[in-house]
Amino acid sequence: MANEPVGVLVIGAGASGAAFAWSIADTGMSVLCLDQGPWMKQEDYPSNGLDWEARGMGDFSPSPNVRGLPADYPVNEQHSDISPLMFNAVGGSTILWAAHFPRLTPRDFRTKSEDGVGEDWPIDYQTLEPYFAQNDRMMGVSGLAGDPAYPYHEPTLPPLPFGKTGNTLAAGFEKLGWHWWPSDSAILSREYEGRAACINLGPCLSGCAQGAKASTDITYWPAAQRKGVQLRTGCRVREITMGADGMADGVLYYDAEGQLQEQKAEIVVLACNGIGTPRLLLNSKGRQHPDGLANSSGLVGKNLMFHPYAMITGIFEESLQGRRGPMGCSFWSHEFYRTDRSRGFVRGYSFEAIRGFGPVQTALWGMIRGFIPWGEDHHRQFARLYDHTATLLAITEDLPEETNTVTLDPELTDAHGIPAPKVTYRVSENSRKMLAHAVERGREALTAAGAVETVAEPLFREAGWHLMGTARMGRDPGTSVVNERGQAHDVKNLFIVDGSVFVTAGGVNPTSTIQAFALYAADSIKKNIETLFDHA
Repeated sequence: MANEPVGVLVIGAGASGAAFAWSIADTGMSVLCLDQGPWMKQEDYPSNGLDWEARGMGDFSPSPNVRGLPADYPVNEQHSDISPLMFNAVGGSTILWAAHFPRLTPRDFRTKSEDGVGEDWPIDYQTLEPYFAQNDRMMGVSGLAGDPAYPYHEPTLPPLPFGKTGNTLAAGFEKLGWHWWPSDSAILSREYEGRAACINLGPCLSGCAQGAKASTDITYWPAAQRKGVQLRTGCRVREITMGADGMADGVLYYDAEGQLQEQKAEIVVLACNGIGTPRLLLNSKGRQHPDGLANSSGLVGKNLMFHPYAMITGIFEESLQGRRGPMGCSFWSHEFYRTDRSRGFVRGYSFEAIRGFGPVQTALWGMIRGFIPWGEDHHRQFARLYDHTATLLAITEDLPEETNTVTLDPELTDAHGIPAPKVTYRVSENSRKMLAHAVERGREALTAAGAVETVAEPLFREAGWHLMGTARMGRDPGTSVVNERGQAHDVKNLFIVDGSVFVTAGGVNPTSTIQAFALYAADSIKKNIETLFDHA
């Protein structure tokens, strides 16, 4: 029966919601997930057509404001230095991600103790380690054991091939004596669990028609559905409802026909990302929670963290075969990851070596940068750039600041009249110093690798993939929203399992850690099911 009460209601079918739903099904409780997006079809991905680059800037753009699809909601980003990016579908942003798959390092969980900044997490790397491994198996992670930047772990599959681009850049790092290591990548280097291996097609960022790139619609969700988890698409949740006993008792949502529906549940779990989750909590205010649900600390929507990116591109004389291979998965470097106060900033950043651009992106980049003119020299200058560039992305650590916020916009709404999120975000002085340092080191590495010219974008605006910190975890209800297992301090049967709970951001992509935490949270519920609501 539609809308029959369930044991566990998960909101969001992306990276964290899928992992959590798959694990929590072991309790035997009825589990339902609602997602505002649709199921994706691999035959519909842009890489099946010649217009794949144009569609990557249109209906498959990472920005909801550009796509404007029925599943999307607008985001007011006028007061943000970085544009928030996300994708709304079963699989969430794993549909469009690069699948570069680092873990946070052990030191990232204790920045206050290590460097006197941010706050320490209430959990550590060792707590999450078995869940990192479990998640690697479920997603299908390729990599190479032995990276000195991490505790020893063995990826599920061999590393992806570097190709000429990766080998060229790695040679530059070797010349300088800098750390580099083949990246863990949630992309299959060989056939695994019925999924085909990567064929080095290239356009990972608009969906993988091969199915080699791990998106949770093809990794976790089939396994979760075999366990009996229900997944209902086209459902936009408006608010979480509360019972007289102070517990969440379900949600109100708009179904695919635009009708308002009610869904009751014993446990409500948010997995809507670092913007969608605070938006929903703030819109769920009521008599018991006048400032928004689970917001007695006043921290819901505060401490928003992105990862400010610098992009440093080298132009090479020889062809690099840069389109061959997964764009974002070659190697990483933690050479400048730890604090060295002589650099003028605290904490650090990682480098991610990425491959070349497609032809349209090369042309646009070259014309915007002034390398490619209109007229008779156009083709010659295009040929000088196309397949002759390689890029280093510097992923800098963002420290939490309460002035970086997600609030409800007083005017802008989505198609159902729900207030849109307003993002207010400024890059800190510490981050700007880090970005400037990264640009200089990036130029150095590219030159060492043989680049004849380097071009830098010291703050890449279209880089807001990583949405963290807006409902952070901690043991003190006065300074955090949820406890160490994602349980809201104010509402004992409400859990948050996405990047909102991050206390600090680290300087690496967060998805591996987000999913490991979601699995840990589900396991914690399973182990403590008898006393779950005794205390938060």
